Amino acid sequence: MEEKNYISQAGFDRLKQEYDQLYFFERPEVIKVVQWAASNGDRSENADYLYGKRRLREIDRKLSFLNKRLKNAVVVDYLHYPENHKTLIRFGAQVHLQCVDDKVDLILEKIITIVGVDEVDLEKNYVSWKSPLGSALIGKDRGDECVVRAPQGEITYEIIKFHYDLY
Repeated sequence: MEEKNYISQAGFDRLKQEYDQLYFFERPEVIKVVQWAASNGDRSENADYLYGKRRLREIDRKLSFLNKRLKNAVVVDYLHYPENHKTLIRFGAQVHLQCVDDKVDLILEKIITIVGVDEVDLEKNYVSWKSPLGSALIGKDRGDECVVRAPQGEITYEIIKFHYDLY
């Protein structure tokens, strides 16, 4: 049995859009090129044919991957959690954290959003619910501390606040 792929509606829509683009537009165009190149004769030295076949395999692998991710997707409607579910950090929460590093006496603040595995974007501070930080935050409340194991050692964060918004 495949593992569930928790994802936001926006993330699901992006995956579906990528699948549709590959399946309905790119793949048919590559097939046309391969058919045309095959009709030209000798395929062993036909660059259009060889490249087209390779590109077709890449597209089919990506389609297979996307199909599995979409098939196992569970869209989380985090904006419509019941009020009693919004009292703790869950999927979709934007969390304001504070980290005190005893070694250099610095207070580090960061804002992260807990998202699905397919939605991770470190530039936007989107972390997966399965990541060490994301999983440590799930189920916590304001004022709680969580310890995250990182390559540089354990890091303790204090949760300043959290809320649920579209991302």
